[in-house]
Amino acid sequence: MTVRASAAFLVGGMLLTGCMNSLLNKYQDMQCVENCDDPDPSKREYFEQPVYQTVNMFIGEMGCLIPIYLTMLLSSPLNPLRAKGKAPQLPTATTDEEEEDLIEREDGAGKAAAEGAKEMKDWSLMWFWVPALFDICGTTLMNIGLIYCEVSVYQMIRGALVLWVALLSVIFLRRRVHAFQWAALLLVMLGVCLVGLSGALYKRTIGIEEVDPETVVKGKMNPALKTVVGVLLVLFAQVFTASQFVVEEKIMVHYATVDPLLAVGYEGFFGLLTLGLVTPFLYLRYGSSGERSFFNLPQGWHEITSNNQLIWSSFAICFSIAFFNYFGLSVTRTISSTARSLIDTCRTIGIWMASLALGWETWRGVFSLAQLAGFGLLVWGTFIFNELVTPPPFFPPVPASLDPALPPIFVPDDEERHLAAGAETDPLLGEDEEQERQT
Repeated sequence: MTVRASAAFLVGGMLLTGCMNSLLNKYQDMQCVENCDDPDPSKREYFEQPVYQTVNMFIGEMGCLIPIYLTMLLSSPLNPLRAKGKAPQLPTATTDEEEEDLIEREDGAGKAAAEGAKEMKDWSLMWFWVPALFDICGTTLMNIGLIYCEVSVYQMIRGALVLWVALLSVIFLRRRVHAFQWAALLLVMLGVCLVGLSGALYKRTIGIEEVDPETVVKGKMNPALKTVVGVLLVLFAQVFTASQFVVEEKIMVHYATVDPLLAVGYEGFFGLLTLGLVTPFLYLRYGSSGERSFFNLPQGWHEITSNNQLIWSSFAICFSIAFFNYFGLSVTRTISSTARSLIDTCRTIGIWMASLALGWETWRGVFSLAQLAGFGLLVWGTFIFNELVTPPPFFPPVPASLDPALPPIFVPDDEERHLAAGAETDPLLGEDEEQERQT
């Protein structure tokens, strides 16, 4: 396969699997699981199990460990997984040839990653538990938000991630954000507000006729209110996802020789382990009453196992997550992170087009135009922030000599966040400890 054909295959694979993930989750939310034959649509119950959807994501992330450990087993005469008294050595992020190229392309940062980074093994693997906790909170909240709003709105609102990552990076990573980048973040905020407002206003125009006020009293929210709640949940979830990004960057700088795909896999393992420990208590507290609940685990398991659509879509979500991480990492290494951000934009457009084609959404005239305009502002602000396009004349001027700016920001399930380069200072140590280590 030629280089051009290989690049096209990777880009196409990333775009397809990225779209599949959001669409399949929304497909599950649309599956009727109770009172499906009732002529009154308001009495039908649909699949609302965000915890199980989070489990699907972590299983998919754990799938990234399979090719890595198979490679280790096949390439070594001694099986590292069975070495008595010794933990398996984790594969490095680059081969010797890739490492030399990394040093040439990224100068001191690459050299630090190649020479100064510590090896990650034994108890140091527990560091991945911290971002996994943030991932649980962020992903579960986003899955709840997806229940309440349309998939296109959900995907566009996730673009607000760049705002929270910028704020947390300034606070905890001491990154410098220039005036033109703050102006770009303002565009992102305006875009998010316009997308959410367009969806809520449209639902308000149709919700007055579609929902009986008595159903609101019984717990059925008005469509406009559901959209607002969904948008707010997705926005709030980005705070946890941004925190996950910041912690991951600290870890990957400290242990820069860890394969990013391996980092994704271990986060999936610790996330799944945490859910296994926590969800029984959540069930006893919130789901054991027998009523429908996000934490009624036996009910959710019964709904999945008795519905073929939910079974095959759960497997499909796991595979789409695993392959999306593989394709995304390959695109970043073989093409560029700039191409990665453009593909991610196409992913959002692809999800919207697929939702329209499947009949899940319809073109709503001025409301859809407002949603499209909001998405345009969001993308434009993100591109300006990441210096992919030239800021307009009315923006604050770009400094002649830029300090290291924030890296390109993508959506939460992208493993691009694991490609942080090494640094001269250990980010996990204080200044005093760092001076002692250097001496």
